[in-house]
Amino acid sequence: MDCIFCRIAAGEIPADVVARGEGALAFRDLNPQAPTHVLVIPRHHVPSAGHLTDAERAPVLGELMRLAVEVAAQLGLADQGYRLVVNTGANGGQTVDHLHVHLLGGRQMRWPPG
Repeated sequence: MDCIFCRIAAGEIPADVVARGEGALAFRDLNPQAPTHVLVIPRHHVPSAGHLTDAERAPVLGELMRLAVEVAAQLGLADQGYRLVVNTGANGGQTVDHLHVHLLGGRQMRWPPG
């Protein structure tokens, strides 16, 4: 498979890993959109949130959110706040076909986001 996030999860491509969970990995984005920009991915390939089965949905999304919240606290974002974003599909802004959560912080977030 030629998925960059799968290759990062497998250790084939180096990344600035900030945390590892049982089924997830968190690493710094190479093109940060905020002072803190971390991606949290499942270790196995899932193209998008819409591709999760009913049985997978709660455990996979739960693990991604759990690790994202843990990383936010670890990086000192918990008190000031942060944003968690999941882009799904082309119109949703997803550019890598591997489910991922963006953890953004370190500045005031605007609304609407885009």
